[in-house]
Amino acid sequence: MTSALQVFDAAAVERYSRQLLLREVGEAGQLRLAQSCAVVVGCGGLGVPAALYLGAAGMGRLILVDPDTVALDNLNRQVAYRTDEVGQPKAALLAERISELNPTIEVVAHRDSVTEASVGHLLTGADVVLECSDDPVTKFLVNDFCVLEGIALVVGGAVGLAGQVVAVPSGGACYRCLFGGPPAHPGQSCREAGVLGPLVGIIGALQALEAIKLICGMGQEPGGRLLDFDAAAVRWREVRFPRDPSCGVHGEGASRQRP
Repeated sequence: MTSALQVFDAAAVERYSRQLLLREVGEAGQLRLAQSCAVVVGCGGLGVPAALYLGAAGMGRLILVDPDTVALDNLNRQVAYRTDEVGQPKAALLAERISELNPTIEVVAHRDSVTEASVGHLLTGADVVLECSDDPVTKFLVNDFCVLEGIALVVGGAVGLAGQVVAVPSGGACYRCLFGGPPAHPGQSCREAGVLGPLVGIIGALQALEAIKLICGMGQEPGGRLLDFDAAAVRWREVRFPRDPSCGVHGEGASRQRP
């Protein structure tokens, strides 16, 4: 592989110098990041820190997807936005912040929702997808598309004082293997149950970390991994899970088909 020191100019080498020093990233990993595309679905509490850290790390192409505008009650946790930006589109504002932070990468904003009709247009070509929405149906839709297309996926969630991240390597056990499908009676969202701002910062940053690891080939295993965080006790729990042979998307007799 071509050396990063030959590809990047002096300013880029300095920008990424702390990552280049890491044996687990190094020149090869930094080149993989520069040549990769990540899609962040949802530009709220999780998507903001996830996207900012991916942009800062040098993800070559970053696509942001969110249909919403900034609301005043977002600002306790969605720290990329300002009070005078209430009512403006989140994806466009976040793209602007990332471009200010790292003007050497490509950032694309879509004011759109991920639906059966749009999922192919929005996610095709991604090397990794970060699912940061608060909608269970969207999470399974994104999971199913990524599994069928062989795209790595990192799913996050946070409500109240609890958060979780599920890392899904390409070809590995998926979100549907773990949870089966959207719950018939979804639990409370942060709109009903509340959420602390620092919690979503922790979970979103962890999603970015897992995405970078997947791109750079760090610690990949065929199984899936759930990381569950109890913010009240400041305690992590790790759950490893295998591919489910009865999974509805990649198990035997799977009902989901490639779009």
